[in-house]
Amino acid sequence: MKVLRIVANIQAPDIAPAKRFYRDILGLDVIMDHGWIATFGAATDMTVQLSIASEGGSGTPVPDLSIEVDDLDTAFQAMSASGFPIEYGPTDEPWGVRRFYVRDPFGKLVNILVHKN
Repeated sequence: MKVLRIVANIQAPDIAPAKRFYRDILGLDVIMDHGWIATFGAATDMTVQLSIASEGGSGTPVPDLSIEVDDLDTAFQAMSASGFPIEYGPTDEPWGVRRFYVRDPFGKLVNILVHKN
């Protein structure tokens, strides 16, 4: 048996605000939309991962999601300009990432990160 995919599920009373955050700002495609559930994705080869943590690192809370991007500054500017609450950073972490935390429209804490070269 082999795990092929892990999907994060977020409960929301209205899925429409997700399109602004996950599609319009982060650039994910809507790959399924049944009205009661929308699935966002990207045509990339992703490694199947599941992180279990006692903290978020640097004394921060554990985020609900972590999303790696190719341009952190653009993501940060877009989130800030759209009024999404920035909870932490951006900051360079000692383990080699630059990141910030933001609240999505449903209150989930999202870790937006880039690996530093």
